[in-house]
Amino acid sequence: MARKLKAYQTSLGFFDLAIAAPSMKAALAAWGADSNLFHQGAAKQSDDPDAISATMAAPGIVLRRPVGSEGPFKEQAELPTDISGEHGTNRASRNSVRRKRQKHPERVNDQAADRRAALLFEKEQKRRERERAKEEAVQRKERERRQRAVDEAHGALETARRKHEKNAAEIQAQIEALEERSRAEGARWDKEKSKLEAAVRRARAYGLRKRM
Repeated sequence: MARKLKAYQTSLGFFDLAIAAPSMKAALAAWGADSNLFHQGAAKQSDDPDAISATMAAPGIVLRRPVGSEGPFKEQAELPTDISGEHGTNRASRNSVRRKRQKHPERVNDQAADRRAALLFEKEQKRRERERAKEEAVQRKERERRQRAVDEAHGALETARRKHEKNAAEIQAQIEALEERSRAEGARWDKEKSKLEAAVRRARAYGLRKRM
């Protein structure tokens, strides 16, 4: 069974916020609060007839008005025109005006209207959940796309490294083979040179003996 809605109010940044929700927890979630504003005394169940009327007409939707103002709560609200701090000095006069305003008639306890408001809240909540799911799906796809790009780049790096290591190994093998050939050629030349030098010496000695 759908839970009966209540109107809740708080102030965040430049706006007073109000929402019709089945619980304080639901209100905090809709406001995007990261702490319990009710326990901190920064939020409350509203007793403002205007806030109650506006939120019950749009259950589950966060309504706003410039902070400290007496204007109506709306889904789209403009920023305050005076943020110099004068609101604080005039708060007592505004409270006096609020007390002098004509009180709204007590809201009729219409069970059918309560049920409709609760169903509208659930519908709005499900719409937000669908939007959040879509956003999460888009973010997940973007993370997967980035991960694929990283994996592809890493794979290309590994392929290039293996190719480099293979080429370097082949070049090193060629260097070692050339060094071996160089050593063999040096040994061969030393041996041949020794023979040739001995032949030169023998030829010179033979020439000297003939002259004698």
